[in-house]
Amino acid sequence: MKKTLITMITACFLVFGFSGVSSAASTYTVKKGDTLWLIANKHNVTVKQLQSWNGLKNNTIKPKQVLKVTKTTKKATAKKASTSQSYKTYTVKATAYTANCKNCSGITATGLNLKKNPSVKAISVDPKLIPLGSKVYVEGYGTAIAADTGGAIKGKKIDVFISSKSKALNWGVKTVKIKVYQ
Repeated sequence: MKKTLITMITACFLVFGFSGVSSAASTYTVKKGDTLWLIANKHNVTVKQLQSWNGLKNNTIKPKQVLKVTKTTKKATAKKASTSQSYKTYTVKATAYTANCKNCSGITATGLNLKKNPSVKAISVDPKLIPLGSKVYVEGYGTAIAADTGGAIKGKKIDVFISSKSKALNWGVKTVKIKVYQ
């Protein structure tokens, strides 16, 4: 009787204990101040993937909301591996901007707070060319996230975020090559 009871308890622990671990790793509970971009970056996925997996129509998330942060099927894993290697290359005009200006909120189109995250690498893009949430390598700037849009940002033009006003002015206007990862 004791052996049977111990065996049953052990089996339950193994089944329910380990299944909880794997499901916990595939979800994330939103905390105050989180954005889709920060969550995507933390879990090495794209904003588009988070939106797709969670049925989100925009970038609005709320504290205590539980999000799926991984796709568990082999097909999706294979697709992610293949898409992380592919990219499109463009030559664009790049200017710089800062969040420290009069009447600037510092909040990007994707909800990223640039004033609270001054070291983040973010760029403004034309979402018709570069989808918001895309990972983009910018020559002379580094790897950034397409997190914002702007009235003057149309076609093959980007704006790189630089927290220091003087450094943003020093950037000037450059023609650079970018890689947009898909």
